[in-house]
Amino acid sequence: MARIPDAFIDDLLARSDIVEVVGSRVPLKRQGKEYAARCPFHDERSASFTVSPTKQFYHCFGCGAHGTAISFLMNYDRLEFLDAVDELAKQAGMEVPRDSQPRSQQQQDDSRDQYSALDAASRFFQKQLEGSDKARAYLDGRGVDADTRARFSIGYAPDGYSALKDALGKDERRMTLLDRVGLFSKNDRGHVYDKFRDRVMFPIFDRRGRVIAFGGRVFEKDDGPKYLNSPETALFHKGRELYGLWQVRQANQKIERLIVVEGYMDVVSLFQFGVTQAVATLGTATTPEHAELLFRNAPDVYFCFDGDAAGRRAGWRALESVLPRMKDGRQAFFLFLPDGEDPDSIVRKEGADGFDTRLQQATPLSQFFFDELTREINLGTLDGKARLAERARPMLAQIPDGAFGDLMKQELARLTGIGTRSATPAATRPPVRSTVPVQKRSLVRAAIAILLQQPSLAINLEGHHAIGGLRLPGIELLLELLDLVEQRPDISTGALLEHFNDREEQASLHRLAALALPGDETSWAEELQDAINQLEKQRLLQRLEELQSRPFSQLDAADRFELRELLNARAPLRI
Repeated sequence: MARIPDAFIDDLLARSDIVEVVGSRVPLKRQGKEYAARCPFHDERSASFTVSPTKQFYHCFGCGAHGTAISFLMNYDRLEFLDAVDELAKQAGMEVPRDSQPRSQQQQDDSRDQYSALDAASRFFQKQLEGSDKARAYLDGRGVDADTRARFSIGYAPDGYSALKDALGKDERRMTLLDRVGLFSKNDRGHVYDKFRDRVMFPIFDRRGRVIAFGGRVFEKDDGPKYLNSPETALFHKGRELYGLWQVRQANQKIERLIVVEGYMDVVSLFQFGVTQAVATLGTATTPEHAELLFRNAPDVYFCFDGDAAGRRAGWRALESVLPRMKDGRQAFFLFLPDGEDPDSIVRKEGADGFDTRLQQATPLSQFFFDELTREINLGTLDGKARLAERARPMLAQIPDGAFGDLMKQELARLTGIGTRSATPAATRPPVRSTVPVQKRSLVRAAIAILLQQPSLAINLEGHHAIGGLRLPGIELLLELLDLVEQRPDISTGALLEHFNDREEQASLHRLAALALPGDETSWAEELQDAINQLEKQRLLQRLEELQSRPFSQLDAADRFELRELLNARAPLRI
């Protein structure tokens, strides 16, 4: 995938007005220097969602949603990153560049040709459905009406080995295209034939509504594999796509939940009965990419599997993928169906209301996590408790910082009687020397908070290069922020925050950026310079302690000279 240069992102955000972007979708009211609204990402009665025109970012004090114009388009319009950049660039009248090796015109034309070939195949399969009594009777028997067939562009691949090839493979170029998008197979003798034969066909759409692959279902269970998917191609990667997501987006202005099921017909049947939030993984376990895509589109995700051992294994694999993405405000649930049942059969028997009732009784992720880990462990013994702690701790460490992660660790402590370990055991922590001031943590935090209010204040800052190597929490982050501003003096708060997207520091930085600091630009500049001066003095004292802690006989001439200089410099210091 082509990468967009950071400098372009900075320029794009600088030219875009986040108030205009958000205001065209959410009614904003001016409140002092900022704008406020009811948050579009969670239900609330009061306006805790703010948009800052000076900082060029948004923040919700209720649910914690935050970001730039790009991330707003991703979360509100449910766009991928590149699509959000394209949309914003179009509004700003800018052309999106690609890094180092841009796609050639030939490559772009080739992609368009592949999409066209898949679209032609989809229309061919739909046409064949119209003429197949067998296929129409099958769908009638499954209760799939004409509107639902049209919604999902369902078709039929005729029996025989060359129906598609004969219809669309008019010349060598078209044959090559159809082969590259996964519609042909080849036998040992090199003979090319249609990959999909005598199957109900389900086109798979990408997030722009373009056909990128197919899934084919047999009529009878003994006619080969139940589902046959397109192979991986340049356009299709099954670990990144969800069947039905395009249709869910079209059917729901705001997606409150997503229901993950296993088969194409499960998705189609749920839609048929009014449950329009169902998607399916494409014959593979839930991947981390699936998990991120699910939560990007909905705050609540329900995994619906068979209740047998295989279904529970599938549920556990899904849990492993979503656990590192369980930020506060997100929820995951697991619904295991009775033996012999699937979402298709349940919704036929019980309707949408019955299926919804089952979802309301689904097992929360927290319960499923501890139920599975303790299934074969005796918590009545010390050994059992130790084993649970050993298994659970590495997994809980993957949960992002926040209330959910804290509560999960508290539950582990309750079950085992073992408190959570600190990151650094007390016995191994370096001793705190009396010369290091107590306010050291707040100095770094204060400097970062001021920088996020007005990044340009770093341009005329003196002495910040001297604080490198200072052993204080957050010092590396502060230096990184200073370097970013030095490289791009005109960078805005929003663009600065964009550089930390998907990094663990992101949430903390957004919270600091959302603070309303007292004072103005002049007083902030003075406070920032003072903080840097204090940190520079601490770096001097730290180095002095390092040299003094070594035997004098082990110091070389350069070390001894530096020690004398530092002792002379320390005399007038007042910290």
